[in-house]
Amino acid sequence: MSLLVVGLSHRSAPVSVLERASLNADAQVKLLQDTVAAEPATEAAVLATCNRIELYADVDKFHAGVAELSTLLAQHSGVGLEELTPYLYVHYEDRAVHHLFSVACGLDSMVVGEGQILGQIKDSLARAQELHSAGRLLNDLFQQALRVGKRAHSETGIDRAGQSLVTFGLEQLARGGDVQEWARGKKALVIGAGSMSSLAAATLARAGVAEVVVANRTFDRAERLARILSEGDDTHVPARAVPMESVPAELTRADVAVSCTGATGLVLTAESVAEAVGGRTPAPAPGTGGEGPAAPGGSGRTAGPDARQGGPAATSLGSEDGCPLDLSAVQGTAGFSVLGEAAVAGMAAADLEQHAAWVDNGTAGGGQRTASPARPGVLDPAAETDAIAALAATVATVGRIPERRRPEPVEEPQRPEPVLFLLDLAMPRDIDAAVHRLAGVRLVDIESLAEASAGAPMAADVDQVRRIVSDEVAAFGAALRAAHITPTVVALRTMAADVVASEIARLDGRLPGLDDKHRAEITQTVRRVVDKLLHAPTVRVKQLAAEPGGAGYADALRTLFDLDPETVAAVSRAEDSTTQRDRGPA
Repeated sequence: MSLLVVGLSHRSAPVSVLERASLNADAQVKLLQDTVAAEPATEAAVLATCNRIELYADVDKFHAGVAELSTLLAQHSGVGLEELTPYLYVHYEDRAVHHLFSVACGLDSMVVGEGQILGQIKDSLARAQELHSAGRLLNDLFQQALRVGKRAHSETGIDRAGQSLVTFGLEQLARGGDVQEWARGKKALVIGAGSMSSLAAATLARAGVAEVVVANRTFDRAERLARILSEGDDTHVPARAVPMESVPAELTRADVAVSCTGATGLVLTAESVAEAVGGRTPAPAPGTGGEGPAAPGGSGRTAGPDARQGGPAATSLGSEDGCPLDLSAVQGTAGFSVLGEAAVAGMAAADLEQHAAWVDNGTAGGGQRTASPARPGVLDPAAETDAIAALAATVATVGRIPERRRPEPVEEPQRPEPVLFLLDLAMPRDIDAAVHRLAGVRLVDIESLAEASAGAPMAADVDQVRRIVSDEVAAFGAALRAAHITPTVVALRTMAADVVASEIARLDGRLPGLDDKHRAEITQTVRRVVDKLLHAPTVRVKQLAAEPGGAGYADALRTLFDLDPETVAAVSRAEDSTTQRDRGPA
């Protein structure tokens, strides 16, 4: 049997695919049941978090195992196998062990070093134990992963490299500022009462929010969380529970809302958020949006350069006869300038003289346009003879003015400061992504967290954690290989004990008058001889089996001593039964 993991995560798949492939609790149970019922797998465990879905199994055939596990993931996630396959990764044997240990240490998390993954691994093991889908291999693997993760956090400073997804999300809402200073005095709404929502509520309470409101579909769970927050030593904050139906009303009062539910659809639509923000968003600052001040004459179009520079009032250029442009069609174009290249790009050659004459003869307070240092936008034809000749040659060849735009910079309208901060930690998402476009709202979700964490610096302690993982993987592999040969060694010693017992019985038949004292001495002597003969080979074969490629020594031992395979299998089943009974819950 060999360990195999097939999965996808934020490192291999876009958030949109992870969102669609997410598994709720019922789907995880069904996936486990179907996996152990499949032919290649004898054990199975599912690790499903907001940014990863992984299926672990003990399989007897690699290729058949990969095909079966991939198909099962596709079936239960609802994403077609052809669409899902490009985002799947596969790890086998030692690489699978290395992957899970790295995950447990937070090295594979969206926020490096976060410790919440340990609780999720523990939950996955407990679920597999409850469904009896985890045997000896996965029990040992997941429990060792928990120990490795705890060791990494206790022996290194990996915690300094990152924090929980909740804390990282709140830092993004605060734009990298101090979370406590940002959160102080705010009213918080937490939607959901699961582990992630509870962590978010506790983090906000410790940060100093003025109030926490908890909404959940199961009202009792919301009440329980609210009571914990209000009575906790480090989270003493006014907290109350409300039914999910009250979320729209509570959103109008909240300054920050965190949502992490198991809902398959949106909990907050863009329309509901817009309604909650309505009337609270301050108006844009004067001059930061729209088309700017209207030109004199009431045309609503931009005035000429003289007007912008404080000269005599200019008649709107669009009001002059003879202009070949349809100003009403192009006035809203970003970077448009009636005197710039954007105005003539693509213009028919026949219109060029009209336009040039119209610009040159345009009036500004009744005066002729002339080139001057104060007005660099108007060129002197005498100084630009070569450029005009080249342009005329191009027009004669192609019949149109080539498009060579140099748009004037356009000032982007400033968004008002947010009045509502939203943190969506659910997968699939709880909050409509269209909320990003709403003024007065700042939304941070799994996708934006992934982008923000991509360039996060790695702490020096990460290298130390990687060394711990490598050492632990080697130790686990050696123990696994040594354990693989143990049933064979036990069967060999059992066979030797049976031979001794048979020979002593034969001796009793030949020497019926042998007294008990001499009989016991002879029996002990024979046993010592057999133990000494077997000691060195069995110790040495365990050492060899613990090395890479040592699995073949068990087969050699069975062949050399003609051991019954069924006897070896019976020893293995007995050991697994004893280990399972003594292990207890995770």
